[in-house]
Amino acid sequence: METLHKNMSKPIGEFVADDFRTAAVFSNYGIDFCCKGDRTVEEVCNKNGVNPNELLDKLDAVVASKGNSTIDYKSWPLDLLAEYVEKTHHRYVEEKIPVLRQFLDKLCKVHGVNHPELFKINELFTGCAGELSAHMKKEELILFPFIKKMVKASLSGQKLEAPHFGTVENPIAMMMAEHENEGERFRKIALLTNNYTPPADGCNTYKVTFAMLEEFEKDLHLHIHLENNILFPEAAKLEKRFATA
Repeated sequence: METLHKNMSKPIGEFVADDFRTAAVFSNYGIDFCCKGDRTVEEVCNKNGVNPNELLDKLDAVVASKGNSTIDYKSWPLDLLAEYVEKTHHRYVEEKIPVLRQFLDKLCKVHGVNHPELFKINELFTGCAGELSAHMKKEELILFPFIKKMVKASLSGQKLEAPHFGTVENPIAMMMAEHENEGERFRKIALLTNNYTPPADGCNTYKVTFAMLEEFEKDLHLHIHLENNILFPEAAKLEKRFATA
């Protein structure tokens, strides 16, 4: 009888928050570590038919390895992390969306007859582009400024004024629901593209577009992970400290 690993009940998002290199292990098993990072190892293994001790041994091996050191985002001040997400991941999304939309439109015109799935891929990405753009503005104009305000008040010892949205957990819940929607959209895109594998008759634009879509999804995973598993829970904890002060 196998001995159950001590980390069986640890949320998968915490593994990735502690060491982002573990994200590759979860991805190899088809486990969503960003949108659904609050699930425990036991839960995801039961759902995916994975041996939990096998998975945990691989996670332990990654953590124990002396490979390239990962960035310790958990140690960053929350205002710095919010700024980093905005300047790095939000800007990336804004830059890539128009290019990908142009390429996908071209693929539909040139290859749509032989590959009708391109129209659905284009529809999914267009929906993602619109929703993500609105989502990021809500973070930049409402949620992130309040997080920065909390950090400033905490450092200065000032009183924190109650936000118009009641508690930071309200916009956080909305943002996490929207993250889940976009994660699901990209799961469908990955399926329709055969995990971003261009067909044999695919032109260079086809290959470049699929490579860009795959890169976009990977960036989105890190983007959502930083918010769902680090920034948001720490912001909620900080707000509670004001309530008990």
